[in-house]
Amino acid sequence: MAGGGNFIHRVMSYVANELIVNGLANSPAFQRFAVRTSKRIENVSVKAAEVKKKVSEQVAKNIESFKNE
Repeated sequence: MAGGGNFIHRVMSYVANELIVNGLANSPAFQRFAVRTSKRIENVSVKAAEVKKKVSEQVAKNIESFKNE
C-alpha cells in the first residue's frame, strides 16, 4: 500500500508542478520580474568582475612594492 501512496504523491506533485510552471510562464508580471532580476544579476556580475580585477591589480602592485623594499 505504501507504494501506491508514493505513486499518487508523485502524480499530484507532477500535476501541481505543471500548473505552476505553465501559470508562471504565461504571466506577464512574472516575465517582467524574471527579466528585471536577470538584468540585475548580470549587472552585479559585471561589477563584481571589475572589482575583482581592480583588487587583483592593487594586490599585484603591493606585492611588487614589498619586493622592491
